[in-house]
Amino acid sequence: MPTYIDIHEIPGGVTADDVAKAHAHDVKVEGKYGVHYHKYWVNEKAGKIFCLCEAPSAEAAMQVHREAHGMVAEKIIQVEADVADLFLGSSEANKAGAVVMPGSGADAHDPGIRTVLFTDIVESTSLTQKLGDEVAMELLHIHDAVVREALKALNGREVKHTGDGIMASFISAAAAVRCAAQIQRALAQRAREQNNHPIKVRIGGAAGEPVERNSDIFGSTVQLAARLCSHAQPEQIVVSSVVADLCIGKGLTFHSLGEVSLKGFDQPVHAHAVEWSV
Repeated sequence: MPTYIDIHEIPGGVTADDVAKAHAHDVKVEGKYGVHYHKYWVNEKAGKIFCLCEAPSAEAAMQVHREAHGMVAEKIIQVEADVADLFLGSSEANKAGAVVMPGSGADAHDPGIRTVLFTDIVESTSLTQKLGDEVAMELLHIHDAVVREALKALNGREVKHTGDGIMASFISAAAAVRCAAQIQRALAQRAREQNNHPIKVRIGGAAGEPVERNSDIFGSTVQLAARLCSHAQPEQIVVSSVVADLCIGKGLTFHSLGEVSLKGFDQPVHAHAVEWSV
């Protein structure tokens, strides 16, 4: 059965108790329409709720909300269940159905915001032509090992391999930035210790919500992170303003790059470079 994520936007904010009551009403009605609402993410201050369900159709999922409490979602998108899990993680929900932050109490609600990182090996095609397939593949394996070690250390989730880089998702924006910095430091240390074939990468990051303007899960966030990665210089980490704002007070240093023009974006985007050198 198809999997869907929808978004509800409540002006002025929403309380966790009200959302829990609405979800309970959904559960009472869902069987009538062959729908199963698994869990939800709530951002009380922003008044946003994201519901994950299985349903025979988007209309059936919407009808459950309509009959249960009348709060019909502003938008609903179909997603692949495994892709949703890679981005959002298989976090536990409390008894009310709300997803909670890992390692926190039942009242520490996960708002569903994720930070997406892209790594990209600089001039990977040229490296293959210059060094040959075997050496280039060895360098790719080293890159992958460095990135995956950093992901493991900072609780990141690998979403997919892009061929010459990796896309990953983080619950914590600060963890994502620290992961990117760890990757750059590890590769820089390798370059100092081994003079042959240094690996240089550019990294881009952006943060956002699961249902945005696009019809894909985290569509706008993924696109922005990818474009910021392409914009970055070799050995540079470039992130969006949202990421920088989420890291305020976390002991991380950013340098404003001002407004940058990115392919696919109508308006310039304010970007920030991350200070990562030791």
